[in-house]
This record gives sequence, C-alpha cells and structure tokens, in this order.
Amino acid sequence: MNAGAVFARAGFAFAVLGLATMTSALAENPAKSKAVRKSPESTFKLVLEPRAMDLLQAMSAKLAAAKSMTFTATVGYEYPSKLGPPIVYTTRYDVAMQRPDKLRVLTQGDGPMSEFYYDGKTMTAYAPAENLAAVAEAPPTVDAALAAGYKNAAIFFPFMDLVAADPYKALTDGAILAFYIGPSSTVGGAKTDMVAWANDDVFLQIWIGADDKLPRRVRATFRTDPLRLRHELDLANWQLDPALPPDTFVSAKAQLAGRMAFAAPAPPPRGVKPLKTQTKATAAAK
Repeated sequence: MNAGAVFARAGFAFAVLGLATMTSALAENPAKSKAVRKSPESTFKLVLEPRAMDLLQAMSAKLAAAKSMTFTATVGYEYPSKLGPPIVYTTRYDVAMQRPDKLRVLTQGDGPMSEFYYDGKTMTAYAPAENLAAVAEAPPTVDAALAAGYKNAAIFFPFMDLVAADPYKALTDGAILAFYIGPSSTVGGAKTDMVAWANDDVFLQIWIGADDKLPRRVRATFRTDPLRLRHELDLANWQLDPALPPDTFVSAKAQLAGRMAFAAPAPPPRGVKPLKTQTKATAAAK
C-alpha cells in the first residue's frame, strides 16, 4: 500500500471530479476547449456579471484574511451504475488550517478513514485501520504542499481552492461566465446569495452567506460529461481565526505507525486482472 492508495480507497477515486479540478481538464486540451465553446449550450452571450464577481471576491477576501480556520466539508458525488440512475457516494472532511504552513484533514465516508497532516516541514498520510503512515518532506506553504501531495501521491481535496492563499485567483481563473441567481435560505439555515460561474470545463452554482460571506455549498456539473453527473460540496461548522494548538497538525499514532511509500496508486501489472469477489447484488449496483 502507498499514500495514494489510502486516499483512493477512502473516496478520492471519485472525489477527484470535485471542485478543485474545475479548471484543469480542458486546459490540457485546447481542441476540446474550442469544441465546447461551439456547443449549443454556448450560443448565449457569455458575460462576467459584476455583482456575481463581487460576491466571489468578498467570499475569497473573507477566507484569505483568516489566519486560521476550521470547517467541515461534505462531498456527494454521483457515479454511473449499470442500472442507469447514478449512485451517490459521500465523503466528509474535517479540516483545520493555519496560514501559512499548517493543515490537517480527517477523512471519513463510504470507505475506510484516512488522515492527512502537514506541519510546515513534513506531510503525513495515515491509514488508521492498517496503522500505516506515509511521510515526506514538504514545501513551506499550504498551497505548495497540496500541489506536491497531488503530484507525488495523487492526494487531492475538493476544497483546495478555498484554503489557497489567494482563493479568488484559484476560483475565477479561466472564467467565461458569472451571474447572480438570487437569494436563498435553504442551505444550512443561513441566508445565502446564489451565484453561477463557469469556465470551459465546468458549470458551478455557489451559495455564499449573505451576512458572513462564507461559502455554504458548491454544485458542479462538467460540460464534457455526457451523463451530466452532479458533484456537491456542502460546507459547515465554520470557525475563523480559532486558536489551534501545535499538536493539531501532528499525530502521535501516525509517528509510531508502520511505513508505506508516499506515492500515487500503482496500476496493476500488465495481464493481471482484479480479483472478482463481488456478489450479484454489488455487481448490479456498479
């Protein structure tokens, strides 16, 4: 087992389609980007409405100004089934972050629990069930550490844009459409303003707290996905600038655990087929 495998089996194989990948897929393929622009869905006038961009900027400024924060992110992502209707998988992340160089993410959901710790010097991926930990040297900022974790071990969090040093730049890079939808009071019991945002890859609907300017929900639909599967990120339990003790970002159990490689999940060797242990019921659900 390696670090990437820990996060893949905890739900990352599906969550990789979430918020933080919203600007990447077509950026690597300009031909597809042009095709999307010529699609029937793009025949309307694409505008960046100032009111929508102002709300995104206010939300980003609120997040960027926080020296520390804790919140809960719950991700629901649809996955196609052989029956036709999609199956929904859910993952919950309990997040603690301190700028510029501290992050803890405790992940639980439709799979084994996993934990991630970054203390400014090292990052650790920990699998409590197996009592195995992967440890690697890390860059000196949260942004750089998350980039290194993704590059080296396919470690990904769907809320990465929200904990970036510059959330506005991360969220709006490549924007081709943004408009104000209207008010809502159905998300987390808070009054929110709904904003639509899109680039060549994805269409987002974002609920932003009308009073506190904090993100409450993000729903994504990817334009190149023929099934139009939906990915929804709910954000709750926000605390800005809490006092976080240093031991928040380290794990004594992980330090004493057995070691595994800090690497991405390896594909099976050529010619090796996965073991078929599923029942008829589980096969029908896939």
